[in-house]
Amino acid sequence: MQDKISLAGDLGSGKSTVCKALSATYGAPIYDSDARAKQIMDSDRAVREALVGLFGPEAYSADGSLNRAHIAKVAFGNKDILARLNSIVHPKVVADFELWAERQQSDYVILESALLFSSPLVGHYDLAVVVDAPIKMRIERCVRRDGTTAQQVEQRINNQMSAAQMRRMADIVVEADGKYQVQLVWDGAQGGTVTLIEVTE
Repeated sequence: MQDKISLAGDLGSGKSTVCKALSATYGAPIYDSDARAKQIMDSDRAVREALVGLFGPEAYSADGSLNRAHIAKVAFGNKDILARLNSIVHPKVVADFELWAERQQSDYVILESALLFSSPLVGHYDLAVVVDAPIKMRIERCVRRDGTTAQQVEQRINNQMSAAQMRRMADIVVEADGKYQVQLVWDGAQGGTVTLIEVTE
């Protein structure tokens, strides 16, 4: 029996770092829902048509690639537009994830999703893990990683579910403050469970 473990976290939380650590240590395949969503927006014809209808012809550049800067600028400043964007993309991601999981031969798979609890992916996993970190650290990580401003990061954070809400919905919370290691303990017998154990310095 295959267990599906979800990892969620707000911008700059350290979610991707935890995922990579698990994959490198235990060989757990990771489904990056954010990356797959971008690929679907690039390649799925029905999605492309819907995005042009929502964002105008500027949704795609002259070379046919997704104009992520334009979409982010419009969507992250308007919660209604963001909700409509998600309604176009999220169902496609759910179907893609289920198909991907069926093809994996491992005892468990990891679903990485920043917007897990506000998407149709809710219920498509067996264990919900939330990765969190202090807000100042999260903003600094995003500024350093994305070359953006603290104000822009704060605007994006404010348009997403709060870290406090995510923590309340989690089965396990990992504090990714830079002073941790992640250990996966898995018991596959009779549909076993997965536990993440934090080890602080």
